[in-house]
Amino acid sequence: MRISLLAMAMLSSAVVADPAFIQSQQGNLRIDTVATDLAHPWGISVLPDGRLLVTERDGRLRYIDKSGQISAPITGLPAIVVAGQGGLLDVLTDKDFASNQTIYLSYAEPGANNTNSTAVARATLDGQTLKNFKVIFSQTPKVDSKYHFGGRLVQQADGNLFVTMGDRGNQRELVQDLSTLVGKVAHITPDGAAAPGNILAEQKKAQPLIWSYGHRNIQGATLDDNGRLWTHEHGPQGGDEINITVAGKNYGWPLITYGEEYGGGVIGKTSQTGLEQPLHYWVPSIAPSGMLFYRGAMFSKWQNNLLVGSLKFGQLVRLEIKDDKVTHEERIRIGARVRDVEVAPDGSVYLLTDEDKGAVLRLTPAG
Repeated sequence: MRISLLAMAMLSSAVVADPAFIQSQQGNLRIDTVATDLAHPWGISVLPDGRLLVTERDGRLRYIDKSGQISAPITGLPAIVVAGQGGLLDVLTDKDFASNQTIYLSYAEPGANNTNSTAVARATLDGQTLKNFKVIFSQTPKVDSKYHFGGRLVQQADGNLFVTMGDRGNQRELVQDLSTLVGKVAHITPDGAAAPGNILAEQKKAQPLIWSYGHRNIQGATLDDNGRLWTHEHGPQGGDEINITVAGKNYGWPLITYGEEYGGGVIGKTSQTGLEQPLHYWVPSIAPSGMLFYRGAMFSKWQNNLLVGSLKFGQLVRLEIKDDKVTHEERIRIGARVRDVEVAPDGSVYLLTDEDKGAVLRLTPAG
């Protein structure tokens, strides 16, 4: 049975006819519910045959076929810490998946004495099983925390990967420390070695995997047409921000921010010499998660717009970009926490809703 987004927005148990229709500045939109009853879905990837791979934060990876049928959990996953914001996070299909069936997963990896950290693994997807499972990256140090794992994965045209990380919620003092991987973006090869271009590796005691630093909790990342990395990250109370994330740059956390402590209280300044200003920021927070540039055929007026999910307000945020500046922002009301955004081969937009009984939604023009 399909459940309308309007019902979800009203927190009602009433079942109404699917699909739902919502208004947008570029024309009315139709939302179809593809699948429901997923436990906090976090990451989505479209396979060449049109099926979806979806992670559930509770530690399950599943297929969803074109009819919305949800598979049994795929086996072969490692031990995963499922607590707070931790669990199974992103899934990324390799650029050559059609020939090698390789996928990448990010997740909360257990350590000694109740510690954990963000990890990335590579595996071969063979039907209902993961084979050749190999951990290629582990954030250091591992700490006792349930928060701020980051975890978004992006692959470049040359096959190298970006891995986003957070400050773990209680490790702010390590974010500016280049000997750690806390509050950093890592840039690695598919085998987990330092990828070319990590200029901080030239500094004494710096981790050679670091691409950029000074990040609080990056949960959205994508590449533009020029191959540049764009990220967004959660601020504290206010101060969510979007950045073009450049090798060797310091994005300021916790020295500068447009947010404040939860409940009030100054954290730092809003600017400082040598620290990067955000390209765009939100006060109050929208709690962003998932992000991509739209390049599909279905929404002609959305070409190269940046689409950002909002957890806090249950929205899809559409940003028009010109000369690396946001020229217009639209908030499209979805009615549920949007955790991830993906574009299908036909140009429709898939959304994941992060709820106890989360859903995969498909967004198309109404007309």
